[in-house]
Amino acid sequence: MSDIKFIDRSDMAKEVAVVVGTRPGIIMMAPVIHALTELGVPNFVIHTGQHYSPAMDSELFEDLRLPKPAFHIEDVAGKKTHAGQTAVMLEGCEAALMERRPRLVLVNGDANTNLAGALAARKLHVGVGHIEAGERSFDWRMPEEHNRRIMDHISELLFASGEKAAAQLRKESVPGEIHVTGNTIVDASLNHANLADRHSDALNRIGLEPGSYILATSHREENVDVPGNLEAILRGIGEAARSADLKALFLAHPRTVKRIEQFGLADLVGPDSGIVMREAIRYLDFIKLLKSARIVMTDSGGVQQEAYIHRRPTVTMRKNTEWTETLETGANRLANPESAQEIREAALAALGADIASWPDIFGDGQAAKKIAMIAKEFVDR
Repeated sequence: MSDIKFIDRSDMAKEVAVVVGTRPGIIMMAPVIHALTELGVPNFVIHTGQHYSPAMDSELFEDLRLPKPAFHIEDVAGKKTHAGQTAVMLEGCEAALMERRPRLVLVNGDANTNLAGALAARKLHVGVGHIEAGERSFDWRMPEEHNRRIMDHISELLFASGEKAAAQLRKESVPGEIHVTGNTIVDASLNHANLADRHSDALNRIGLEPGSYILATSHREENVDVPGNLEAILRGIGEAARSADLKALFLAHPRTVKRIEQFGLADLVGPDSGIVMREAIRYLDFIKLLKSARIVMTDSGGVQQEAYIHRRPTVTMRKNTEWTETLETGANRLANPESAQEIREAALAALGADIASWPDIFGDGQAAKKIAMIAKEFVDR
């Protein structure tokens, strides 16, 4: 690579780079990619490989009707630390940006992928747009909280899901332009719900009836990498299902499956546990299963959003959430991941949630179009 410290704007192409690397990120960026293309804005995808499975990624891009990534960063999955992972992605993003020289990089959410993409762009003087800007859990122990704050303070364009997030950005005096656009998860969830209804036979394959089960997921390292927490989560899910005379469908991330075996917890997802465990499934199947569940139990930020959009009461097995609005509406409940009893009690309480009263806190499903129009104006300046 030549010894260039930054890219002069006169040498930049009028195009947009979209950085993805996790399954939720791909899902939430899909409507933006489609909207940019429909507006005639040249764009390309950089896949960091943060969460990468060739089969899963191929299926996801196919399900979401996305073009193949123009760049794919290798050797990320083998890195076992946040610094090591971020460093490889940062160098890979920089190389891709040096080759294509776009005027704007779009990142979404709070994963290390997005931090790497934003930092690489910022160092090269390429514009940064952060989707889901202004969200805060106020838990400084979480790496995602570090990432959110850094990205918000180095972005030219900040796309907030709602007024609460925008107010937080103003409170922090971020230097970039703040735009309240809504959240692309609404666009993605609504767009793909119809596809799921037409093409997914997941209920029949697994042998479930709508409303007869709890849908559960857990993948966060502070939960699944701690034996006591993972045991409490599995026990709490199983006890809740048995108490409510429901089944529990546990969709397990590969990391979670590995830890269940490593910690000797297989009996908690065995035939007599009340839990049916399935490993990675296609996104359209996931949407179908989420829509048809009685309640949702998760530690995922994205799943909290999707459950809210499809009006499924939720238990978040964490001590905090960045989506505080879901707590305020009564749609979501926090449960200490260290306590099976608290998880069980929160699930039973969620069964009585009043879903009719929830406002549309994540927007009207037009976020991607708004973001694409602002991005087009930025690259045309």
